[in-house]
Amino acid sequence: MPRIKSPEELEKVRQEVLSRSDPIKPCISICAGTGCLAFGAAEVIAAFKAELEEQGLEAEVDTKGTGCPGFCERGPLLVIYPEEICYLQVKPEDVPEIVSQTIKDKKVIERLLYVEPATGKTALRESDIPFYKHQERLIICDNIRIDSKSIDDYLVIGGYTALAKVLFQLTPELVLEEIKKANLRGRGGGGFPAGKKWEGSRNAPDPIKYVVVNADEGDPGAFMDRALLEGNPHSILEGLIIGAYTIGSHEGYIYVRQEYPLAVKNINLAIRQAEAYGFLGDNILGSGFDFSVKVHQGAGAFVCGESTALMTALEGRAGEPRPKYIRSNIKGLWEKPTVLNNVETWANVPLIINNGADWFRQFGTEGSKGTKVFSLVGKIANTGLVEIAMGMSLRDIIYKIGGGIPGEKKFKAVQTGGPSGGCLPEGLLDLQVGFDELSKAGSMMGSGGMIVMDEDTCMVDVARYFLDFLTDESCGKCVPCREGVRQMLKILTNITQGKGKEDDIALLEELAELAKAAALCALGQTAPNPFLSTLQYFREEYEAHIKEKRCPALFCKELIAFYIVPAKCNACMTCLKKCPSEAISGGKNKIHMIDQERCTKCRTCFEVCPSRFRAVKIISGEPVPPPIPEEARAIARGSKKNE
Repeated sequence: MPRIKSPEELEKVRQEVLSRSDPIKPCISICAGTGCLAFGAAEVIAAFKAELEEQGLEAEVDTKGTGCPGFCERGPLLVIYPEEICYLQVKPEDVPEIVSQTIKDKKVIERLLYVEPATGKTALRESDIPFYKHQERLIICDNIRIDSKSIDDYLVIGGYTALAKVLFQLTPELVLEEIKKANLRGRGGGGFPAGKKWEGSRNAPDPIKYVVVNADEGDPGAFMDRALLEGNPHSILEGLIIGAYTIGSHEGYIYVRQEYPLAVKNINLAIRQAEAYGFLGDNILGSGFDFSVKVHQGAGAFVCGESTALMTALEGRAGEPRPKYIRSNIKGLWEKPTVLNNVETWANVPLIINNGADWFRQFGTEGSKGTKVFSLVGKIANTGLVEIAMGMSLRDIIYKIGGGIPGEKKFKAVQTGGPSGGCLPEGLLDLQVGFDELSKAGSMMGSGGMIVMDEDTCMVDVARYFLDFLTDESCGKCVPCREGVRQMLKILTNITQGKGKEDDIALLEELAELAKAAALCALGQTAPNPFLSTLQYFREEYEAHIKEKRCPALFCKELIAFYIVPAKCNACMTCLKKCPSEAISGGKNKIHMIDQERCTKCRTCFEVCPSRFRAVKIISGEPVPPPIPEEARAIARGSKKNE
């Protein structure tokens, strides 16, 4: 493909690509994101190609591997166009039936459609599924529509038209004003206004400036940036080039986690394609503007998600933060003005340029405009990526989109903002999701992780878990983080083991305030948030652990015991056979008992005991009932005495 040298040539190429596509030609779009690939999407794609070839339909039906459309719980997922029929949990053995029934005879296969659990009704189209119906998908909507490895597919949906508009119709000042007017705030966690950040770099006197994509997504349970890089890499590239033009930069970097091999592969391919088409390199689209971009693979350090640590790593040194006496947009990478935004922030830029700031501002709250992509995970019926307009309540996200808590369990808390975020209780379910609203409640937006917890979750252990993660990920450069957070972890661990002391809470609060005030970077400054938020909303659980040596959630191993209730035991021998430590005694027609000294508290007996009996009980803070008399051991419920 020869380089495109003008907006007119760009439109000509786009029309040529469109002319080669038939809008009524069947097209099978199959999610080829990491999640669906783990479920066997590659085998499904291969099965479709083989089946279409066998039936002589390869020229009449298109197939494409796409990015993640979000409903990861039900993968592999596919959409058949133009009817937009959505099939879930497709297996290779389903492929011949889909080709014969749906592609050839236009018949719908009911068993592959989404079924509403409450009503039993099926949803034919993706947009009819409740998981999607309540979302406002501006960023990830194209993931299922385009081949993530095809620049032509991106051109068809208007790709790089925003770049052409910027280069030939707008000045850098006008672009900057549009971004500021849209009030686009950074989606990486801090929520700093992108326009102000760009303006600082643009006005900096140094002629050498850099733009950087932060794709070092390290939060447990988060995969928003990965899905965008895998599914629509050109949208990030286009936003980055526009940002570079606006501030006067000619060199950019994409810092991506090495653990994201598919994302790395797709973004590198996108860069090569953009260079071939003339969207990167010298004299872009004949405008005289030059810009190049390189991909840097991070080594997996969570701290490198922090801006100064990321830039230090880009410079070839150990990824450690440095003091922010001067902001990075004034003195950042190699001490040059540097604009660092995360993946989702850059992907919003072409949308704002093409549709206008007023269009973007129609979504969201007064202080938080646009949409936000979250990874909705944990104790939730519908796991996956969700994109909602800012201002939607936590309740609507969890129940309307997420489908609520499975297993008839009660909702307990939702953790937002990753390891540095906070846990919000049931009383705040009607809280609007926005940067300022979440911060006021003791949590944060973060990059978009949202972990739902049910009644079986111990909030003290949740705080311990996240501080354990942050302790491991601390770079160790400053004492408040290296030692202060480690001491917090030690105290929390003791509390979950029944070794808590009366003054532990006060000591934890003192250490938390010290880390917030004195740690070098945001990792240390926000590390106490899991503890502070759980203490604020679940103080009674801390007090139960410390004062009563009891875990209300019946989770902490050292504070619980497993006991078989004689009156409920039916001597079915299921738990006896499954116990890995052979701690259960009994036999046919003999009531079972657990040897407390041998029990490892693995919960196997509790999980395998038939629900109709529910004979295994978890107790905490109370003595285990003594063994039943020998003569009673031989009596099984509803049976004769064993002879």
